[in-house]
Amino acid sequence: MDFVSIRVITGDVARLVAFYEMATGVQATWFTEDFAELRTPIATLAVAGTRTVPLLAPGSSRAADNHSVILEFLVDDVDAAYKRLAGSVPASDFVNEPTTMPWGNRSLLFRDPDGNLVNFFTPVTAAAKEKFAR
Repeated sequence: MDFVSIRVITGDVARLVAFYEMATGVQATWFTEDFAELRTPIATLAVAGTRTVPLLAPGSSRAADNHSVILEFLVDDVDAAYKRLAGSVPASDFVNEPTTMPWGNRSLLFRDPDGNLVNFFTPVTAAAKEKFAR
């Protein structure tokens, strides 16, 4: 089994897709006005509108109501990413500035326009670098 995608349900697909295109530099592929994907070499971030929820199971998901999942992106230089994002992400949406975590990643935590947590991180210890070596 391979984990290949995560889907975020939103009330404003265009806004959320534009945010992730800006934040990641990845261009989205649009399938309908209610569904787009941002594909990376490892996994895909799918963004779907609330009108898609009944296709899955009515009432099974609520937009902008996530309090437990963090979307994580491996970046080459988290400090540079922070500087780049600082002009586009409201200061109140940054949860922390780049911080080195005990498990060896330098991490930047911020919120997307729907309030979902996003972590951009760069491995900095030998063990973390080895874990994420490509």
